[in-house]
Amino acid sequence: MILLSLLNKIKKKLRWKRRWLTLAAVLLLAGLSTAAAALLHSMTAPEERGWSGADQSVFGRQVKPSEQSEEEVKAMLKQMEGQREAFTKKAYVCGDELQMLGSMSASQIFDYHKKHPALTVVLGEDGRVYFTERVDDLSPQCKTNAYFGLDAQGNLSLFEGVPEGKQVIRTFFQLNIEFLESSLPSETVKQLYRGIPVSNLDEYNSVLSTFADFAVEETPKH
Repeated sequence: MILLSLLNKIKKKLRWKRRWLTLAAVLLLAGLSTAAAALLHSMTAPEERGWSGADQSVFGRQVKPSEQSEEEVKAMLKQMEGQREAFTKKAYVCGDELQMLGSMSASQIFDYHKKHPALTVVLGEDGRVYFTERVDDLSPQCKTNAYFGLDAQGNLSLFEGVPEGKQVIRTFFQLNIEFLESSLPSETVKQLYRGIPVSNLDEYNSVLSTFADFAVEETPKH
């Protein structure tokens, strides 16, 4: 038992070392990418900026196929009356992209589904219809403007822009700040408060897995 416990501790340290080396590389690139982004932003025409991204392609992305059957779609459409606004939606790990198709009847929605079976049909709470494509990647917008940082409650969160903007895209878990500050180099902690930019899915996952070690453990409820 003692030997097994020792081996588990060694494995945990090796995993932490690999995570830390990856995060260190991300942080090293963070300063360079921030400077480059600022330069690029200053050279970009105002009409080319923004978050629409409808005509941007993502090379090498992994698209998750839909497992929705025609019977499921038919059952959903029975709830519909008249026409609904319909959109195509790319749902990324971080960020979404919408493109309006126009008003469609139930039969038109079903026909569109048959032509695009890889898309999942979703009837939103807003009454709109979304033909959703799930992409295992960051959206183009997130790749250029997503930052990990801390919200006011000490949660690791993803922000649209630097954390000072307080525009939270997603909240993950609360961090043990005292443990984190005593365990990580001061520059790393400062970077977390300033915001850690992520430009691809590997960096995104690296930051998440690294700071997960500092998550506050929830007390079991009896």
